[in-house]
Amino acid sequence: MNKRSETRMTVIPILFVRDVPLAAGYFKDKLGFEVDFLHGEPPFYGSVSRGRACFHFRCVKRPNFVELAAREPSLILATVEVDDVHGLFREFEAHGADIRQQPTRQPWGGTDFHVRDPDGNVISFVTYD
Repeated sequence: MNKRSETRMTVIPILFVRDVPLAAGYFKDKLGFEVDFLHGEPPFYGSVSRGRACFHFRCVKRPNFVELAAREPSLILATVEVDDVHGLFREFEAHGADIRQQPTRQPWGGTDFHVRDPDGNVISFVTYD
């Protein structure tokens, strides 16, 4: 049997957005993320993080998921595992985040809620029960 060595891996989703500073501002003001960097003049790439969660933004003329997201009730582009999904939901709600799904106990064993950014990217925040 081939045993693989344990290697720490990190995945950083890259969200396609029309305006990198606007997207970073939304994540900062509504979701409590820190802006790590904005690159270019005007900025066409950037990064935000909160705890171990990190998202990168890439400026595109027209995000390719906008139309699909409008047709799909819950097209999730990333999931962030958290310790207290209900507490985080209350925080985001109090800051005016665009909540697309209230905390919902799922048959697959987690409780999640969904947030949508200004470009239609839906992020799920989940606690596994």
